[in-house]
Amino acid sequence: MSNQPAFKFKIGLITATIWENDGFYSVDISRSYKTGEGDWKSTSSYGHNDLLNVAKCAERAENWISRKTAMAN
Repeated sequence: MSNQPAFKFKIGLITATIWENDGFYSVDISRSYKTGEGDWKSTSSYGHNDLLNVAKCAERAENWISRKTAMAN
């Protein structure tokens, strides 16, 4: 994988990062949160209120990858 993501987008506090490796894609989905000290961190743990945005990010990532792989063929 390269050091730069192929694509990245955010819905609310949820971020999807798409990585490309020799024509294959993988997706990291994370949630941002602020610590008590005011620092921003990320986690792969989601609360009930995050799940709709997680699903939307997964769907958008799938659509993006589908378009990329269709253009390559």
